[in-house]
Amino acid sequence: MRWLGLLATLIVGVPGLWGGMPDPALPQPVSRQFATHPDLVQAAFQKVLVDREDRVYVLTDRGVARLFGDRLALDRSFRPLAGRVAHDITLARGEVFYLFDDEFVCNGFDGRLVSTLTQKGFRRFAVGPEFTSLLVGATNAVLFREPEFLPVEAPATTPIERVYAGSDGFYTLAADAIRRVRGTQLQIFHQGSGLTALAFRTNQVLVGTRNGYYGLNAVTGRQTLPLQDRLPWNEITSLAVATNGIWAGTSRGVFLHAGIGMFRYFASRRWLNDDRVTDIALDAGGNLYALTPVGLNRIEFPRMTLADKAAYYERKIRDRHIRHGFCAELRLRAPGDPASAEMIDTDNDGTWSSYYLASQAFRFAATGSVEARESAWQTFGALERLQAITGLDGFPARTFERTGFKVSDPDRWRVAPDARWEWKGHTSSDEVTAQTFAHAVLYETAAATVEERDRIAVNYDHLIGHIVRNDLHLVDSDGKPTLWGRWHPNYVNAYPPTVVDRRLNSAEIVAFLQFAHRVTGKDLYREGAVVLMQQHGYLQNITNTMAQIQATPGAVYEGHDMGSAWNHSDDLLAFVNYWTLYRFAFNDHLRRLYAQAVADHWNLERIERNPLWSFVLAMVGAKEYDVQGALWTLRGWPLDLVSWDVQNSHRLDLTRLAPNFRGQEVRNLLPPSERPLMRWNGNPFRLDGGNGGRTELAGDEFLLPYWMGRYLRLIDPPASETAPRAAGGRANSGPAD
Repeated sequence: MRWLGLLATLIVGVPGLWGGMPDPALPQPVSRQFATHPDLVQAAFQKVLVDREDRVYVLTDRGVARLFGDRLALDRSFRPLAGRVAHDITLARGEVFYLFDDEFVCNGFDGRLVSTLTQKGFRRFAVGPEFTSLLVGATNAVLFREPEFLPVEAPATTPIERVYAGSDGFYTLAADAIRRVRGTQLQIFHQGSGLTALAFRTNQVLVGTRNGYYGLNAVTGRQTLPLQDRLPWNEITSLAVATNGIWAGTSRGVFLHAGIGMFRYFASRRWLNDDRVTDIALDAGGNLYALTPVGLNRIEFPRMTLADKAAYYERKIRDRHIRHGFCAELRLRAPGDPASAEMIDTDNDGTWSSYYLASQAFRFAATGSVEARESAWQTFGALERLQAITGLDGFPARTFERTGFKVSDPDRWRVAPDARWEWKGHTSSDEVTAQTFAHAVLYETAAATVEERDRIAVNYDHLIGHIVRNDLHLVDSDGKPTLWGRWHPNYVNAYPPTVVDRRLNSAEIVAFLQFAHRVTGKDLYREGAVVLMQQHGYLQNITNTMAQIQATPGAVYEGHDMGSAWNHSDDLLAFVNYWTLYRFAFNDHLRRLYAQAVADHWNLERIERNPLWSFVLAMVGAKEYDVQGALWTLRGWPLDLVSWDVQNSHRLDLTRLAPNFRGQEVRNLLPPSERPLMRWNGNPFRLDGGNGGRTELAGDEFLLPYWMGRYLRLIDPPASETAPRAAGGRANSGPAD
């Protein structure tokens, strides 16, 4: 009957039989933080403008600066203005006007708009569409209508901070009042408190304050938009109107308000060189310039497909993340600076590299990329060496490094038989689960020859053989089981069903034995799995509902409280293990039970919108797996993978939850671009995190679910990509022998 299984696998791999989701090019936010010329070190940055040619100007206390390529520098291009310090700059008809002590000028319009000032002391001004201008000082104001300067009655009151040219005239802004020019008088248009900024859209004046923003009718001054104070942050410093919403600069970042309760929040060094935003401006393409006390930033929105993002991460990994075949984390000696990067060992090099390996194996199967196949097999070589370097038959190290260069947990390292190398022990179930997944995916997708399949089988036979010989334990160089490398019934069934380890470890060891039997044909592996399932309740453990996992006082193991909180790392282990458990099941009956177990677990995790969880669920044949949520997460994954400090606990737009077992701090999930950087083993509802930009992840976090989705034909290739060489499938059957 083997040919029936092969036929089923081939059928589900037929292109187009299972329709995937299209992969259009969509806006992808990217941060550019510009260097400043030495002339501007410690300058006061006051205002940013973008003219009709998308040239960017910044008002500073040392003169007007411009953005030249990737650097902000004083603008000396117009020699008559070089070296002069303007009090203010503004835009009219897309051209920049400058205010000096003795004149205000514009270099556009043939240079004709130069007006000599007979009065001194003007510090703020605005120019209207017909070049009428309002100039304001501490005690005086004039309205310029060429060739006349008309005095304007400006009552002595709170200092005017800004001057604006609206479609219907001029406005001034003080902390307690907005005034509008009527004739030659500044009349009260609106009174308030803590007023900070204005912006204009059709028939409406938007008013920023220290406690949110609201809208006024441009004719009557009556409030038309209620106070918006449930915002990411309420202390508004600047406003700008875009076609897709309202941008606000604040003292804690910038945000786009795109509708009721709809925000895109950009804060932290991931996006800005400083969260204290002084001013903002938009260019013709909708890109945002944010000025802070330390310089200029741009948040731009190039269009990218998911395939484009995958290519970006893959280039980055091959460029600077490959260490001895591992996909390595980077330590940054200078925060955020890739030139200061060092590839370091971590506690789970074998784990993270296994996920990178799987991503490249899926990529090869989906596209036929020779480069992806080579990358997968190179990483497999590192997994093989994890065993070989220990000198213990089948016992895998966590990682290895040249002697004297280890970084993580020095007390867990051992000297290799070749003393030029050291390896890290204390290996856990995490490592075995991830490596099993990698072996299984490689076997299914990129093992093209008998020799390659034998290579996988031999390496895995050593690994699982070690566990079986040692009574279902990983036994380290000291002759003792490691803390977490335990699958014996005495350990597993000691936990009550309310502790996830009972279900998880049961599923792990059964998956290990199933796969080992498939690739080696050894009956002892099948028999061992059957005994565990039938005589020790492991099948019941696997199918116990995740809904019963809860706080379990007293479930303490080796000093670790196993029932105190939800372990998000266990979710990752469970879902990658489900791949192996399901696809290498002994029979269809087990496969149906495993599929139900996956769906049961996913129902609790659906709120996380995790593409890896969802695509594993799709793999077992589920019709509903929240593909939109999965794509939302992939599209929101940031390109910048530096571990910047990210804070959201101050936000006013979030609904907090009481402390709970799952560690879910807020009701609704934030986009990945706004969360602390983490792998899939982290809690996505954690609001704050980071380590000051001292490490950088590789990008395999994105690549694994993306290429799994492509392999399963859940995501379509971009139109420019040729038809895939090989294909995966969503069938309720595992891979053919």
